[in-house]
Amino acid sequence: TGTVREFQFTNPHSYIQLVVKSDDGSQQEWSLEMGGNVYLYNLGWRPSTVKAGDTLTVTIIPLRNGKPGALLIEAKTADGKMLKGKQ
Repeated sequence: TGTVREFQFTNPHSYIQLVVKSDDGSQQEWSLEMGGNVYLYNLGWRPSTVKAGDTLTVTIIPLRNGKPGALLIEAKTADGKMLKGKQ
């Protein structure tokens, strides 16, 4: 769970920059990769779906190298709306 810093609704890949607070209080920014905007549009995403400051709870496939990046599988908004990042 984290706070959106930026949502990039672009081609060939879209990204969400998510700031996550760890148990010790430090913050880490994760780069969450998704498909392109045409693909995401078919899944219900729009450029205004996620805005800076929004809270998201995400399901991801993290990078193998351990860096703070991942493929987004799905996201849940603060109001409970589920958004698929991939089919």
